[in-house]
Amino acid sequence: PPGPGAFDLGAQSGRWAAFQERHRLSCEEAARLLLDAYEYRGLVKHTGGCHCGAVRFEVWASADLHVFNCNCSICTKKQNRHFIVPASRFKLLKGADNLTTYTFNTHRAQHTFCKTCGVQSFYTPRSNPDGYGIAPHCLDDGTVQTIVTEDINGKEWEKAVKEHKTIRDMSKP
Repeated sequence: PPGPGAFDLGAQSGRWAAFQERHRLSCEEAARLLLDAYEYRGLVKHTGGCHCGAVRFEVWASADLHVFNCNCSICTKKQNRHFIVPASRFKLLKGADNLTTYTFNTHRAQHTFCKTCGVQSFYTPRSNPDGYGIAPHCLDDGTVQTIVTEDINGKEWEKAVKEHKTIRDMSKP
C-alpha cells in the first residue's frame, strides 16, 4: 500500500515513471505539469516582470488578451493598460521584498511597483480585488498572439463598472 502522501497509480505506474524519467522531472514537478495542463486548458503560461528583473511572475491566461485602457486619473498618468486574471492563476516568482504599494481614494486598488526601477507589472484592481491586473507590455516575448483593447471610462468608475457586463467576474476562476 502507498505510504502517507502517496497514491496508487495502478496500471499507470510504469507510464508515470517513464514520463518522469524521460522529462527528468520529480514526482512533484510531473504532478504540477499534469495539474496545470488540466486546470488551465486553453490557457498559456506567460512570464514577465519589471524592467530591472527584481520582480518576476507567471500568469496563466489566454494567448489572445482582452486588455483594458482606463482613463481614470492614475491609469492615465501611468498609461496603465491591463488584463485581469483570478489570483489562482498568478504566481509571484521573486521580488516580494522589492515591491511597494501606492493607494488613494478608496484604497481598494493596490498599485504595486518595483522599488528599484519603478515599473508596475501587475496590480490589484479595484474592480477585482480578488485578482490581478497584468500589464501586457511587461510579459516576456513569445506567448501573446493577439491583443484586443477596450476603453473603459474610469473617470466615472462606478457607472462604468456597473454597466460593464463582465468586468467584475474576470477574477473568478
